[in-house]
Amino acid sequence: MLPEYIASTGRKGYSDHAKIRAFVVMKCECFSCVTDLLDYLKNNLLIAHYCGFNIMKPLPSYWTLERFIKKHENELLKLVMQTQVKKLFDLGVLDTSFIALDSTPISANTSQNNAKSFKKDKFKPENQPASDKDCKLGVHTASNQHDEKNYKLYWGYKNHILVDCITGLPIYEMTTTADVADSSVTLDILEKTNEFLSLKECTFIGDKAYDVKKIYNTVKNVYSGECCIPINKRNTKNPDKLPSGRPLCDTGLAMNKDGKTTDNGRTRQKYCCPFKNSKTACCPCNHKNWKNGKKTAVVSNI
Repeated sequence: MLPEYIASTGRKGYSDHAKIRAFVVMKCECFSCVTDLLDYLKNNLLIAHYCGFNIMKPLPSYWTLERFIKKHENELLKLVMQTQVKKLFDLGVLDTSFIALDSTPISANTSQNNAKSFKKDKFKPENQPASDKDCKLGVHTASNQHDEKNYKLYWGYKNHILVDCITGLPIYEMTTTADVADSSVTLDILEKTNEFLSLKECTFIGDKAYDVKKIYNTVKNVYSGECCIPINKRNTKNPDKLPSGRPLCDTGLAMNKDGKTTDNGRTRQKYCCPFKNSKTACCPCNHKNWKNGKKTAVVSNI
């Protein structure tokens, strides 16, 4: 499958084929550096032979492999993955009955991502790292616990991966800058995957970042499937209200109207604590916004 496509690109198929296999070995062995890959191949000549290298001659240098990764077309690697996925599908190893999508952060190689860096305002959007002009500022959770809001900023990219939930094997991947929301690329990933592998009647699984109406509608209407996604509350508040519509504060007291506010073309009614104008009373629940430096108390926008 590989040689035919490589030949069509006008490149020397044998050496490129061997290099691709070498980088597959690099990922399987979880090596982070090309130097580690070369050391491994030199100490395991049988693996180098299976990759396609002539072990009677010197193996490719570090710079040869580095240039191959930097200058080779990404479309080739995508086609390699697509071809292998289709082959596994034909063999019955994987299918698209249950698919899941998630992203993982990829930090850029910059000192601004170093936890020991004390550079001032290193995570301001205008402070683009000089070592990587393409990366963007993003945020990722530092914990997998659903009830913890521990986030970390970083400069870099995101790798979005669609997998077969039964086997855990990847079906499609897309790399974007770190500022791209997970839900914004979901429909593109599903569409491109469906071009070579049918997603009809699939069950789509994702975390709360994919709780977006257009994803539900597309999976149902286009792919005749269903979604299993937890609800994302998105910091929304649903305060208790009286039949008249007046919201209740944390202690169950009716809040008072306090004028209106307009933002983004939307007018909202403001409500405040019933003790806002009192000179002697205190907040019964000692709310965090009571006496916050102004003569205001708890304020709610409805």
